[in-house]
Amino acid sequence: MNAWEKFVEAQEAELGSETVQKWLKPLNVIRFDACNLYLEASDAFQAMWFEEHLRQKVQTSLYNNNRKRIKVHLSIANVAPKSKNRSSKAKETGEIVKPAFALAFDNLDPHCTFANFVPIEANQLVSCIFNQIAGVTSNAQDEAIVSTLNPLYIHGGCGSGKTHILMATAHALRQRGLNVIYSGANCFTDHVVSAIRAGEMSAFRQIYRKSDVLIIDDVHAFSRRGTTQEEFFHTFNALHIAGKQIILSANCPPGELQFVEPRLVSRFEWGIVLSLENPSREEAAKILTAKLEAHHFLLHPKVMEFLLDSFGSTKSLNKAVEALILRSHMNQTSGKTHHSQLTVAMVTQILADLLTEEQQVALTPQRIVQGVAEYFGIKPEDVLGKAQTRDCVLPRQISMHLCRHQLKLPYKKIGDLFAKDHSTVMSSVKLIQKSVDADDAEIASAHRSIVKKIKTSSMQEG
Repeated sequence: MNAWEKFVEAQEAELGSETVQKWLKPLNVIRFDACNLYLEASDAFQAMWFEEHLRQKVQTSLYNNNRKRIKVHLSIANVAPKSKNRSSKAKETGEIVKPAFALAFDNLDPHCTFANFVPIEANQLVSCIFNQIAGVTSNAQDEAIVSTLNPLYIHGGCGSGKTHILMATAHALRQRGLNVIYSGANCFTDHVVSAIRAGEMSAFRQIYRKSDVLIIDDVHAFSRRGTTQEEFFHTFNALHIAGKQIILSANCPPGELQFVEPRLVSRFEWGIVLSLENPSREEAAKILTAKLEAHHFLLHPKVMEFLLDSFGSTKSLNKAVEALILRSHMNQTSGKTHHSQLTVAMVTQILADLLTEEQQVALTPQRIVQGVAEYFGIKPEDVLGKAQTRDCVLPRQISMHLCRHQLKLPYKKIGDLFAKDHSTVMSSVKLIQKSVDADDAEIASAHRSIVKKIKTSSMQEG
């Protein structure tokens, strides 16, 4: 069929001949009937690849000689014929035919590529390793070292770029023709639940364990999910034994994962564990500039400064920029101001809802007290009260220290919040800082955990 053959040839220039040879050409043309093209995939993986990478293209670019759109129907070998035979039999016997089991995976953001990733200085090593794994850079000696990093586990706070670099890796590896599964931890859990309910655990395992590379984002979400952890343990073992690359991300190192089985934590530490740092203001400005350039979206420097001042985390900043781009384009098509002419006042109006939301979730003394109270298992009133027991004094001192170092509040204002005099606040802040600097087993550990908790909570809500 000429239209299909021309379409396949056109994809070689865009996807590469290796990818087309592996994924596209093996699709079997069953028949062409009145603008309906029937294709057959060899397995579920090939079908999923087609649905993710080509379904939208064929819907908009495949036409016959009369310029009528050709509708493409895709089935899986040994599934459709069997269903058809059972369907005929079912009509006679009244049997209900169960549809073929399939999994819906998280979509990759097309803008999350290495070309759009701006690594900050502290994350250069992580960027280098992922570029090697994805085949973006080539060095025989480095490749030999990187090939031993299995699993590759990265961790960092919200907005540090974990998801971006994982999606960029998935994009690059798929372009090389590899079977890459990218899935969030919640999506993996949903797949386990769906497979159990459908009685299709065998099909579930076959799909996951046939991958060349498995990428799971946010593995901390496996917390308290016993069945999910059990299944991922066996999936991990099967892929690792087969020499397949496993890439994981979380908001903390493996050893700090809460309610995750020790045997999984142990495996997460088999390869290499890397941390991603959040960008400074200057680095956030570079990331913002790169994002705007990728969208060909020009903004006045004063507007960019306003966005950096108004949105405290990379996540909330990205959300605001994406909303601004979308809403500005809608205004532009309505004959309103071009985005290069946007002023701070205009942006304030366009992003009014997000600005209000950001203000509501900003880190405050109340959030610090709440986070400290939750960590120590006491009430916020106990932290703010006058009780002199150690159970209350230590949380109170840590709260004062955090108000000073996280919020940069003056000692007098902190004293007003805790009903303490200036000197008491100063001595409390110095005492906690001394313990943190000395890496005190109890206080420093509690301090780190609380800082991570209150920052993550604030950024996730933002």
